Amino acid sequence: MRSWQSKNVLILGAARQGIATMRCLLKKGANVTVNDQKPAFDFQQLKQEFANQTVQWEFNGHPLSLLDKTEFVIVSGGVSLELPIIQEAYKRGITITNDSQIFMEAVKARVIGITGSAGKTTTTVLVGEIAKAAAHPDQKVWVGGNIGYPLIDHLDEIKANDLVVTELSSFQLELMNNSPQIAAVLNITPNHLDRHINMQAYIQAKSQILCHQSASDSAILNCEDKNTMGLIELVKGRLITFGLTKSIDGFTGALLKGENLVIQSPKNQIEIMPCSEIQLKGEHNLVNALAASAIGFAAEFPVHAIRDGIRQVKGIPHRLEFVREWRGTFWYNDSIATAPERTMAAIRSFDQPLILLLGGRDKKLPWDDLVNLIHQRVKNVVLFGESAELISRALGKVRSGQFPLNIGRCDTLEGAVKNAAEYAEKGDVIVLSPGCTSFDEFRDFEERGQHFIESVKALP
Repeated sequence: MRSWQSKNVLILGAARQGIATMRCLLKKGANVTVNDQKPAFDFQQLKQEFANQTVQWEFNGHPLSLLDKTEFVIVSGGVSLELPIIQEAYKRGITITNDSQIFMEAVKARVIGITGSAGKTTTTVLVGEIAKAAAHPDQKVWVGGNIGYPLIDHLDEIKANDLVVTELSSFQLELMNNSPQIAAVLNITPNHLDRHINMQAYIQAKSQILCHQSASDSAILNCEDKNTMGLIELVKGRLITFGLTKSIDGFTGALLKGENLVIQSPKNQIEIMPCSEIQLKGEHNLVNALAASAIGFAAEFPVHAIRDGIRQVKGIPHRLEFVREWRGTFWYNDSIATAPERTMAAIRSFDQPLILLLGGRDKKLPWDDLVNLIHQRVKNVVLFGESAELISRALGKVRSGQFPLNIGRCDTLEGAVKNAAEYAEKGDVIVLSPGCTSFDEFRDFEERGQHFIESVKALP
């Protein structure tokens, strides 16, 4: 790890990643300034928590004067690189980095990194359980990153013999110049185009997980995803693929054979487990299990550990999470679905009549494919939040005898729950799968999902 002693550091963003980085660098002797555009009132408790630390706080904007004595700018995940203060830092030649890059520079343990537009949290949880099942008594498995907690918080505790499984978002990857020894790209579909300039920039950010690998490292790619396979030329080491029915001749891959998950190599076939033993709902989770199997194989974990780890995962909060049966209807929380593509995966996970809660803040993503699927599969739609008008225009008017039969519209998520309850009939499945971010009404998708759960449980 580079020396941070007496270095002048500016951290942009006082949320989870920024504060974890602050804690780490204070221990290393850095002079830390934390800056956030929100007003100081929002951070009174935070400032009180660190009252005994020599931290400088700057709120309510990003004045360029903060750069005058700064040697490093550390960017939290939610902060755009197009921000004027970051562009000015580039002009001044100030080093710009983030918590994930600092972690990767310093960590001594082997790292498994997982990215993708959809499924990366579920796959990270699966691989984490596989790694725990495979770990030796003297090893600890650390699971975090974009999921759970920033691993930089535990940098000094992680030993060289431990195993690290980390989820990496495009925001974290865009500043990376270190790659994990085992790197997986699950899929690349339009996402975060409100943050990245265009799709090419988004793909470029994702590609950083592979760009800095060596010939001794492993890359895991989805061979059924065109954008993912477009990165194959970046692979420097061993390539392992995964896909429902497809593999690449001459390479090892995880796929389905009949009703079983298998690892197919040029020389032999290894059976992992029957599909029926996977606890998670939906075809997309079958793909996630295949990805986890390929990653586990790349990490040289034993087959029994891959199988036991996948079996262990029965559900993940805010990801098609069953909430309640109410008057013969079944309610699911899929608040993690912040893009239309993810909402489509949720719709395909059910055969029952569907009522879909859709809305939030738009990410400037295409809606056409989701709209077509809604017209085929979704009985009723309830729109809510900032993007309700936009989605309403995309759906068009209700047509007699065609899906959706009704399109409700509410200002808030709580109102949408009550509206859906009025539509619901015995046997219906009601799913919150918003297709948008939560930032118009909530802090994050987790707060939105928890609010949905509470609203559903409050139904009389």
